Amino acid sequence: MALRARAIYDFTSENPGEVSVRENEIVSLYSEKDIEGWLEGTNSKGERGLIPASYVEILRSDNNNTSGDTYPESRYANVPSTGFDGSFKTAVDNLPKAVNVPQQIYQQPSDDDWDDDWDDSSTVADEPGTVGSRYLEGNGPSTYRVSTTSMSRGQAPKSSATVSRNLNRFSTFVKSGGEAFVLGEAAGFVKDGDKICVVMGQYGPEWQENPYPFTCAIDDPTKQTKFKGMKSYISYRLTPTHTQNQVNRRYKHFDWLYARLVEKFPVISVPHIPEKQATGRFEEDFISKRRKGLIWWMNHMTSHPVLARCDVFQHFLTCSCTDEKAWKLGKRKAEKDEMVGANFFLTISTPASPLDFQEVESKIDGFKAFTKRMDDSALQLNATAGEFARKQMSGFKKEYQKMGMSFKVLSQAFEMDQQAFSAGLNQAISFTGDAFESIGDFFAEQPNKDLDPIMDLLALYQGHLANYPDIIHVQKGALTKVKESQRHVEEGKMEAVQAEGINERCNIISCATLAEIQHFHQIRVRDFRAQMQHYLQQQIAFFQKITGKLEEALHKYDNA
Repeated sequence: MALRARAIYDFTSENPGEVSVRENEIVSLYSEKDIEGWLEGTNSKGERGLIPASYVEILRSDNNNTSGDTYPESRYANVPSTGFDGSFKTAVDNLPKAVNVPQQIYQQPSDDDWDDDWDDSSTVADEPGTVGSRYLEGNGPSTYRVSTTSMSRGQAPKSSATVSRNLNRFSTFVKSGGEAFVLGEAAGFVKDGDKICVVMGQYGPEWQENPYPFTCAIDDPTKQTKFKGMKSYISYRLTPTHTQNQVNRRYKHFDWLYARLVEKFPVISVPHIPEKQATGRFEEDFISKRRKGLIWWMNHMTSHPVLARCDVFQHFLTCSCTDEKAWKLGKRKAEKDEMVGANFFLTISTPASPLDFQEVESKIDGFKAFTKRMDDSALQLNATAGEFARKQMSGFKKEYQKMGMSFKVLSQAFEMDQQAFSAGLNQAISFTGDAFESIGDFFAEQPNKDLDPIMDLLALYQGHLANYPDIIHVQKGALTKVKESQRHVEEGKMEAVQAEGINERCNIISCATLAEIQHFHQIRVRDFRAQMQHYLQQQIAFFQKITGKLEEALHKYDNA
C-alpha cells in the first residue's frame, strides 16, 4: 500500500526536480525517509518530484481503529534540524535577551605578520563603531535600526505560515538571504555609510553615481621572499588616484577580497579575479598575463558606484602594508560585517514610486535571453580569436619566413653568375627575403597587441555573465513570493498588509537587480567600444608597418 501524506502548506516548485502541491492535497510518497529535508512523491496531478518534508504530514492507519481512519503524525517530525530553518533560528534564540552593551567574544589573535594574517579566522573584541558591533537603540553614531517585521523576537511572522518557504538550502534565493528578507525576517542596524541608493534614471533604476570617482594603477610585479627564502610570492604595487599612497598586495589578498565582496553583495556582479595556477607562477609570461587580468578587474571595481565605495574595498586599497594593527582591525571588521545576506537588502533605498512587476519581469526575461546570446557569441569569438592568434604566431610566421628564405636562396643562386651588373638585383632580392622574414616576426608579435586584449576582455565578461543566473534567480524568487501572497489574499488566507510588505521588499530587490543590469550595459558599451577602437588602431598600425617594409624592399630595385 502506497504511503500517503497530506500537504499542510502550499509549496511552489522553483527548481528542477521539485513538484508543487496545494494545502490539504493528498500526495503519494515513495518512502517516508527524507533526504536532507526532502521527500520524493507524486501529487494529485500525477507529477513526480521532491516535496519539503516539513510541508506534509504522513497519514497512518491505527491498528486499534476499526473505522479505518488515518491519523497524521506530528507536523514537525520531519523538520530538518540543520540549515536555515534550524541552525539560524537556534542561533537567534540563544542570543542574550537583555543586554546594555554589545556582546563581545574575545580570542587570542594570531601572532603572524600582517601578510599571512589575511587567512586568519580568529576574532577579537569588536571596536566601537565597527560593523561587527551590535548597537542597541541610540548607541553608536549615525546608526538606525531597520526591520522587515514589527513583531517581537520569538513571535513567528504570519507570512511564514501562509507563504511557502523553499527549504532547498542549495537554492541561491535561500543562500543569498533573499527569501528571508522577502518574508520579513531581516532586522539590523544600518549606518549612514552602509546606505546604498537606487535612483530613477533615464532608462529605469540605476545606482547613484559615486561623487568621488577614482582609478587605481597596478604595476611593478616583484618576486619577494619570506622565512629566509623558504617562501616566495609575487607582490603587485597598487596606486589609487584618490590617495596617491602606494600599497603592495599579493594574489591571495585579491582572492580574500573577492570572497568578502561575493558574500556581501548577492545582487551585484562582482568581477572574477584571474584564475589560480599551481605551477609556473613565477614565469614572466604568466606574471604579465595575471597583471593584465588584475588591471581589468580593478577597472571594473573602481567603475562600480557601490563596490568602489564599500568599506572592505577601501580598506584593501588604502591600508598601509606596515600598519599591522590597522590591517587586522579592518580585516576582522569586514569578516564580521552584519550587513550581508538578508540584512544587505536593508541597506538599499529605492525611488518613491514602486515598480510595475509585470514590466520588471519582462525586462528580466529580456536580459536573461540577452546574456545567454552574449555568452554564446563571446565564447565563439574567444575561440576564433585564439585560433587566429595561434595561426599568426606559428603558421603565418612560418609561411612568411619560408618565403623569405626562398627569396634569399634565389639571390644566392644569382650570385654564382659573377656578373657585376647583376649585383644590385641580387642584393635587392636578398633584402626582399629579409623583409618577408621580418613580416613573419610582425605577425608573431601582433596578437599580444590586439587579440590578447580582446580575449582578456571576453574572459572578464564571461565571468560577469556567469554571475547573472544567480542574481536573476534571487529576483525571480522574490517575484514568486509576491504572486503567492496575492493568491493567498484573494483566498482570504493572508491579510492585505502582509502581502503589501512582501511587495515592498520585492520592489527593493527588483530595483537593485535592474540597477545592476543598467550598470552592466553601461560598462559593456564603454569597454567594447574602447577595445574595438584599440583593435582596429593596432591593425592599421600593423599593416602600415608591413606596407613600410614592403615599400622599402621595392625601392631597392630602383637602381638594381
